[in-house]
Amino acid sequence: MPANEMKLKWLIIGGMFSSIGMSFVWPLTSVYLHDRLGVSLTVIGIVLLFNSLASVLGSYLGGYLYDRKNPYHLLIGGVASTTLTLIMLVFFHGWPAFGIILFFNGIAGGWNIAVVNSIGTGIRSQDSRYVFNMLYFAQNLGIVIGTSLVGFIYSISVTLMFIVATTLFAIFLLIVVLKFKPAANESRKKVSDTEKTTWSSKSLPKPNAIMLFTFFLSLFIIWIMYQQWVSNLSVYMTGIGIPLRNYSLLWTINGGVIVIAQIIINWISRYHENMILEIFFGVFMMSLSFVVLIFAKTYPFFVLAMVTLTIGEATALPTIPALVNTLTPIEAKGRYQGLIQSWASAGRALGPLFGGLVIEMSSYTALFIIATSAVLLVLIGIIILWNTMHGKLVMYR
Repeated sequence: MPANEMKLKWLIIGGMFSSIGMSFVWPLTSVYLHDRLGVSLTVIGIVLLFNSLASVLGSYLGGYLYDRKNPYHLLIGGVASTTLTLIMLVFFHGWPAFGIILFFNGIAGGWNIAVVNSIGTGIRSQDSRYVFNMLYFAQNLGIVIGTSLVGFIYSISVTLMFIVATTLFAIFLLIVVLKFKPAANESRKKVSDTEKTTWSSKSLPKPNAIMLFTFFLSLFIIWIMYQQWVSNLSVYMTGIGIPLRNYSLLWTINGGVIVIAQIIINWISRYHENMILEIFFGVFMMSLSFVVLIFAKTYPFFVLAMVTLTIGEATALPTIPALVNTLTPIEAKGRYQGLIQSWASAGRALGPLFGGLVIEMSSYTALFIIATSAVLLVLIGIIILWNTMHGKLVMYR
């Protein structure tokens, strides 16, 4: 490992603390606003929409500035801003202060994810798939730990919940200050200021640009459909007589399967290097999960659908950023890693609204059929364009 290279272990540890901290905020936002503050579901939907749009903005800005500014300073600023929003929530978590602070928290959260992933592109001593798989693993392990604790702490005190989240981000900030200094001198290709300022998206080979847009649009569609699990499936399951606690258990299963799947995927990755096949397989499994939902009437079918979905997401979602990394030049890696997060956040923002409209106009079954068809179309589109373009693609380090 080069002496000035960022150590992956600190990136992973930092990502996990960040994920745990954020898991003390987002899972109970709707419940807290509705049950404790008496905010209507419509207004809650607007708050969550703006939070997701804020994340889109933060992701884009974080990635864009990564290519132009010091990544070390960018991450310190982002984590410090998140910590500040959480400190404010400790003292001001009434309405409408909570919704306003959540917007700025969304900007900082999107910024941090984009910068952390962009820093990951500078770790050259490890295969990029391994780097992004481990980041994805750490983030989801953090979600498992956070969501398993947040309900218990929430029942004690809302203020305590935000104090714990603040403490976790303060630890993350300390790790960044002490251990992320190599990110300031990342082993990115040494380019002159002139080269940096004259580079533009026009410099990207056209086949690369087409494939990158395909991946961005694919993530947008996939996340719209994935959000149905988060936003609408709980209502569907309780409506057919399955207890809410069983729905919550599905997310515990999700976290556990992700952990196991990442271990297996990292082992397999040692023996083959075809990232696109992993994406094909992962997207196919995600589409298959919605096929299972079409016929799911009993709890074991929902468990099967969740396991199928999780295998798909654990395979495809970390591999797409790794492949995007190889399709982008050194001067623009941050921009495109930021765009990945922006398109994904946009899909997460529109997902609940899309699902609600389909359910109101038709049915849950129609929603699952549309989701199956949409994700399959994504898969077909990626396969066709990759087979058409891959011989013309320029691969970067």
